[in-house]
Amino acid sequence: MPTDQIKEEVSRFYNQIGWKQETNGLYQNAQYEDLREVSAEYIDRAHARVSRHLSPTGKYLLDAGSGPVQYQAYLAYSAGYEHRVCMDLSFVALVEARKRLDDHGFYVVGDITHLPFKRDSFDGIVALHTIHHVPVAEKPDCYEELYACLKPGRTMVTVDGWHEHGLSWLWALMIRVADRLRGKRVKTEIKDSSKQAKVEKKEQQSPAGTFVIKNGARWFKQTLGGKLPFKILPWRSVSVHWLRSIVPDKPRGRRLLNCLYRLEDAFPRFFGENGQYPMIVFNKPDPERRGEH
Repeated sequence: MPTDQIKEEVSRFYNQIGWKQETNGLYQNAQYEDLREVSAEYIDRAHARVSRHLSPTGKYLLDAGSGPVQYQAYLAYSAGYEHRVCMDLSFVALVEARKRLDDHGFYVVGDITHLPFKRDSFDGIVALHTIHHVPVAEKPDCYEELYACLKPGRTMVTVDGWHEHGLSWLWALMIRVADRLRGKRVKTEIKDSSKQAKVEKKEQQSPAGTFVIKNGARWFKQTLGGKLPFKILPWRSVSVHWLRSIVPDKPRGRRLLNCLYRLEDAFPRFFGENGQYPMIVFNKPDPERRGEH
């Protein structure tokens, strides 16, 4: 499919479906989240992980592919900034974002592969679940363009999912056992991690009208290693399918997620490269500060 057509379809989906509020007050896109109370703390902590790496204050924070900025922990990223620059292909997303940010935000309908900003413009950059909408051939330049817009001495954080990851076989086994214990019939028998990757792709298949293509840690390191300085850390190591299947609506469910969160923090490199959703942190060196030493 031509690149322009892909982007047009992504924009159309989010304008007409993804960021339209339904009768329950939630966006259509919320069906792809685990909104149970038992998972809320774990998910909020995942969002808050991004703040650990951003500069706490600054003039402009670029939110590339901002969507409607619907989560409180997500809103907090720009609390110490003068303005949050929300850029998205979807006009509807920006209308919704303005309801939350008002004059704190600037709103730009735009494409993250063709940024309309000067180099070294932003004190911080975030891109959450955005770059997976970009065709593979454009991804390297997308990361490099975003990085070029970051001021020296500042940080950019991106979050997307891995298509293939090292823990997929274990997560699949746990889901399979949980399904059997609940007496459900499992139609697909998973024999190895490569087959599991195909199953996950089908389970997480995007709604009609969207385009999503995810890569793996190996692809990322081979493609951008040596070009940009980055660390691959965990944002959230499990999928919504895993949360819904494994975590019960009981206190022990919350304890399980607290344990998982601590493990992710204790072994960040392992869970970043082998978990479901990596957080990639880019620190841009400041030549002037380097000269102070």
